[in-house]
Amino acid sequence: MPKEYIPSVQKGFQTAMKNGVLAGYPVERLKVTLMDGSFHPVDSDQLSFELCAIQAFKKASEKAGPVLMEPIMKIEVVTPEESMGDVIGDLNKRRGQVEGMETSRSGARIVKATAPLAEMFGYVTALRTITSGRATSTMTFSHYSEVSSSIAKNVLTECQGRVDLLK
Repeated sequence: MPKEYIPSVQKGFQTAMKNGVLAGYPVERLKVTLMDGSFHPVDSDQLSFELCAIQAFKKASEKAGPVLMEPIMKIEVVTPEESMGDVIGDLNKRRGQVEGMETSRSGARIVKATAPLAEMFGYVTALRTITSGRATSTMTFSHYSEVSSSIAKNVLTECQGRVDLLK
């Protein structure tokens, strides 16, 4: 295969990755190795190789067992001692995982946890209600994690995605 068609293959995969196979959500990372290819001196062009790469992505993705990922946030809550149990309970209700607790110099407790971003909408309002406005929180992106199969099925059903591809 002539080297001039390799960028077209790469462009095809990058285009296909923008609209993943499950529900149109982008694919973040993918390693592709071009092993072989054939061409015809008259009929081959760059668009043909780009379209071929898009088709190859779709077929390979269906066989690979794609999964739905969600962003996980790192959360740090500074709360008075008497509200700590309620704060931890609320984080657990939001599918959060408490990773540790510390005591600050002022005597307040610092709760460190991770939780899915989808569960954290409205958290500041809930935190203020639980602690009567005496707690503060910070939230930063941590990593992506696989969504449980039950939640993935609900999300894909709601957005009319490919539920049939889930294991």
